[in-house]
Amino acid sequence: QVQLVESGGGLVQAGGSLRLSCAHSGRTFSSYAMGWFRQAPGKEREFVAAISWNGDNTVYADSAKGRFTISRDNAKNTVYLQMNSLKSEDTAVYYCAADPRTIVIISTIRDLEVWGQGTLVTVSS
Repeated sequence: QVQLVESGGGLVQAGGSLRLSCAHSGRTFSSYAMGWFRQAPGKEREFVAAISWNGDNTVYADSAKGRFTISRDNAKNTVYLQMNSLKSEDTAVYYCAADPRTIVIISTIRDLEVWGQGTLVTVSS
């Protein structure tokens, strides 16, 4: 059974940076598109970014454009989210997800095949 494990969350000051990692446990990592989502207290889970199986295509939420970068290393079965210029409103639990469908589908639905347990990002102002 495929598992996803996020890491890299923590406390950072506004304007700072963090890099999140999501490790995929299975042999089929390169078959999956990957996405990052976040959920702030009292809010619904929202899409942040997604990357195609080969890394050639990416899509971002408007809130992430220009500040966040999603990337993947299929040799390491890992997807990353580099977050720069962090704001207090970026505070949330960040989740990664894996799905064999397209990044367009990943960006629009929440019924994805595999989810990680989440990692907390807190941005202090």
